[in-house]
Amino acid sequence: MEISVGHTPDSDDAFMFYGMFTGKVTSSDFTVNHVIEDIEKLNRKATNPELDVTAVSVHACAYIPGYTILRSGGSFGIGYGPIVTAKKQMTVDEIKKGKIAIPGKMTSAFLLLQLMIGKFDYIEMNFSDIPEAVRNGKVDAGLVIHETQLSYEQEGNIKILDVGNWWDKETNGLPVPLGINVMKTSLGMDKIHKFDQYLQASIEYGLKHLDDAMDYAMQYSRGKPRNLIEKFVKMYVNEITVNMGDRGEESIRRVFEMAKQKNLVPEFTLSIAIK
Repeated sequence: MEISVGHTPDSDDAFMFYGMFTGKVTSSDFTVNHVIEDIEKLNRKATNPELDVTAVSVHACAYIPGYTILRSGGSFGIGYGPIVTAKKQMTVDEIKKGKIAIPGKMTSAFLLLQLMIGKFDYIEMNFSDIPEAVRNGKVDAGLVIHETQLSYEQEGNIKILDVGNWWDKETNGLPVPLGINVMKTSLGMDKIHKFDQYLQASIEYGLKHLDDAMDYAMQYSRGKPRNLIEKFVKMYVNEITVNMGDRGEESIRRVFEMAKQKNLVPEFTLSIAIK
């Protein structure tokens, strides 16, 4: 079966799909055509299902009823996650009164920051443009995701809020639910389960062939040094990425319970692939 698979131009996604997209890991069930888009573009595409399989933000699941969450391929922080940066220290009240650059309204980072501090004024921009916007004073603060969580000091900014750390304390150590892969529910649970196993095998292959998978992932380094990209990949390709397990599933359910209580997402039914 020929299927379309969307992933982001990010090193952790590339690492996960290395085995699959290079033919190191094969499947007798699927032929894959891959599509590369920024995460917020993939989120928006998924609202009008175009791709058979796609990476999305966990937050996007509230708006994409035609998809089922795969158990493999998730990006979960273990005590860490998105941060807010600025040029100077700011109180929460000052942050809420200022303008915050966010990487998209459907990103999990945006939902988590709303849960942490409540409503705030924001402007959407590509995540890679946020550090410069903060440094140049175009915005008062920036909600930072991906490898820019690690490079903010080199970019001339400081960390003023740690959203991942807040979630860790708020939930007694549940992993921070950020990105996942989903598959069209209409394709049926049998195919969903088979693709889930295929993706899991690709991730496991990358972890067993770390140097080769990192070589492949470096094409999406955006000019960052290999040691920083490798640190980032190891943060977000972890044991929960291979299979989210009960704790990963609980963290996804928890974030939506909290969001529904604050009317931050509509009522919807969450669909997660069988174990």
